[in-house]
Order: sequence, then structure tokens, then C-alpha cells
Amino acid sequence: MASNSPWATIHAERLALADDLASLTDEQWSTRSLCAKWSVWETLGHMTATAKMTPPKFFLGMLGTGLRFETFAAKNVAAETRGTPADTLAEFRAVAGSTTSPPGPVDSWLGETIVHAEDIRRPLGIEHAYPMDALVRVADFYKGSNLLIGAKNRIAGLTLRATDTAWTIGSGPEVAGPMLALTMAMTGRAAALDDLSGEGVQTLRDRT
Repeated sequence: MASNSPWATIHAERLALADDLASLTDEQWSTRSLCAKWSVWETLGHMTATAKMTPPKFFLGMLGTGLRFETFAAKNVAAETRGTPADTLAEFRAVAGSTTSPPGPVDSWLGETIVHAEDIRRPLGIEHAYPMDALVRVADFYKGSNLLIGAKNRIAGLTLRATDTAWTIGSGPEVAGPMLALTMAMTGRAAALDDLSGEGVQTLRDRT
């Protein structure tokens, strides 16, 4: 595995999330995540399915759902949440060290791990210190990508400036704030906009 591979961080962040969720109540598992179509439990089910995915399995699954990604994702979530939340959490732990994934750049799976973990933690009021180098790496990937989440278009014509590390991109009205909030806002999470300031925030809000 290459020295600059993000897999070690992905594995560590998966396990940290599993630890944070170990004592959730049934009510907490049902909490709506920042990924609005899914609950906390369903979002973890999606992360579990992603950790198990391979390119052949992905393509076969997509063909089986008529190339409809949302239907494909929903089917996988349903499969991973057939039992109890405890069952899903145990399965997530079991695959936390997996290096398989759907087709796509490896940095997208680092982003998936961080963004979905925060999708889960924030509504539950759980704070977590994500590695700054991982947040920067994910934001640098998202700034040039419209893959699925449309981050490149969302931040077009804006300057994004982190207030907790030396990171700035773009030109135009400024959006400033913590690196985590910028990363989440790039992916369309409206809740993150409350942690940002600057003339460009309203533009970003209108695009979310």
C-alpha cells in the first residue's frame, strides 16, 4: 500500500465512529442524519455496504436496478439494516479494515468516510477531531469534482478560506470557517453553513 494512501485513515475513522455509536439508544439510531433521506442507522448501513463493495459487485448491482444509483443505494441500505442497529454496527466493525470499494478515486472513499461520519455525529451532538490533513485532502479532491455531489459547481465563483489551517481556494466572495465546515458545505450539507461567515455564504446556501 502506497505511503500516501488514505486507507489507514479510512480504517481509523471507521473504528472511531463505531466506538462513538456503541451506546446509542433506539431513539438516537432513528435520528435523521445530515444525509436527509437516511436516519443515523441507515447512513451507517450505507457506509457498511460501501466497505463491502467491489467494482464487479457495483456494476452488477447497477445493472440489476436499471442503472438507477439511488435505487441501488437504497437496496444496499435495506440489506444492511434488516436486523437491529447493533447488528449493523457489528457488521460495520467487521469490515472497518476493508480496502474494497466501488469504482472511483480512492480519495472519494476518504471523503465518504469523513462526510458520512459527520452526517451521523452532528445530529447526535457528538464532536470528533478529524485529522486535518485528511480534511484538506478531501476538500482538495472535492474542489475539482462534480462526481455525484456536485462540489465543483457548488463552490464556483467563491473563495473558500479555512480559519483553522492554511488553506484557501477560488476567487470571488469569501466563505470562511473551520475546515470541517467548509468540507461539509462543499458536499451540500446546509447545517455546516451555520459555522461559516462571509459574503459568499448566501450564494453557497442558495446552491445547497
